[in-house]
Amino acid sequence: MTTLETVGSTTNIFPLQPLQAAPTDRKDMQEIICPHCSKAFKIDEAGYADILKQVRDSEFDKQLHERLALAETEKRTAVELAKAQLTNELQGSAAAKDSEIQGLKAKLDAVEVARKLAVTEAVRAIERERDALQGELERKALEKQLAETALKDKYDTQIKDRDDAIERLRDLKARLSTKMVGETLEQHCETEFNRIRATAFPRAYFEKDNDARTGSKGDYIFRDRDEAGTEIVSIMFEMKNESDSTATKTKNEDFLKELDKDRTEKGCEYAVLVSMLEPDSDLYNTGIVDMFHRYPKMYVVRPQFFLPMITLLRNAAMNSLQYKSELALVKSQHIDITNFESELEDFKSAFAKNFDLASRRFQTAIDEIDKSIEHLQKTKEALLGADRNLRLANDKAQDVSIKKLTRRNPTMAAKFAELKRDDPAGVE
Repeated sequence: MTTLETVGSTTNIFPLQPLQAAPTDRKDMQEIICPHCSKAFKIDEAGYADILKQVRDSEFDKQLHERLALAETEKRTAVELAKAQLTNELQGSAAAKDSEIQGLKAKLDAVEVARKLAVTEAVRAIERERDALQGELERKALEKQLAETALKDKYDTQIKDRDDAIERLRDLKARLSTKMVGETLEQHCETEFNRIRATAFPRAYFEKDNDARTGSKGDYIFRDRDEAGTEIVSIMFEMKNESDSTATKTKNEDFLKELDKDRTEKGCEYAVLVSMLEPDSDLYNTGIVDMFHRYPKMYVVRPQFFLPMITLLRNAAMNSLQYKSELALVKSQHIDITNFESELEDFKSAFAKNFDLASRRFQTAIDEIDKSIEHLQKTKEALLGADRNLRLANDKAQDVSIKKLTRRNPTMAAKFAELKRDDPAGVE
């Protein structure tokens, strides 16, 4: 019996059914018994080798095909496993990239929102300031308009009163003779004062100065006292008209020295020249003119300012009435009040000067209002320019793109390029 254990180069064992060789007389013949039918037949060594080769080749091919099939199956399994692992790795990498990109997009969105909020807040603040300035401009314009209207009405009224007074005086001059003009001016002033005496000056004294013991006298003396008898104010008046003189024309200054002397001798606080002399003088035609640079507490006025002059001086003196009352009390007690009287006189003199200065500065106040409005207008224009610059800055901010942000950042550019390859519609 012969057994084959090795086929080709493989280590697999192919078991064969035993071949039974029958006895033979020839040495080169061998008897083979069929494993199926148990019949014996003889073959020589070449036939036996051929049969053995056929059996070996058939089993080897079968084993080889089975091994190849198994190897192919294992290869496919390994390939599928490798694909699955690679897919998982790629999905994990893609998920990490997506997360990073989403984080970057969220940061960009947050920056954009913050920028828009900052721009909006800045614009709102400027708009609020602009609206406030606009309101202030409108208020200043309204105040200016009201002030101008009030001043215009005031001066229109004053001009009308002055024109009416001038017209009345001209009418009087036309109807009276030259000798009566001076006397008529005095009568005019006396009539005007008596017309308001009962209501405005119930305790006042306004009479002609008839005391010529000192060698001269004024035309009228005005004195007003309070309920206690304390003198509030006293004024020496002189009335002069151009027809009172000779053919030679005189000036207001020609009478100031004598008027100051009369004021001092009669113990009056103020001296007022009511004059129609120098009718073409712009200085005397503008209103109340103080002559403090020549004589203390002296004024020159036109007839239409006769009553306003008395009212102004009396109201100014009312502010110092308390001091005068205290002064009278001190005098009655024989106390030395020299310094107090000096301060009181200085106060009254300064008050009169301040009043006169205030009456001249209405136009200055209007000019200052105009300057303030012009300054506010320039501020408004500057704010409007800032508003334009903010709009330009906003337009530039809107023009920011991912391409511009990554132009000088290779890392970010590569990230966005990779994202664009994965999702071309997701990145602009």
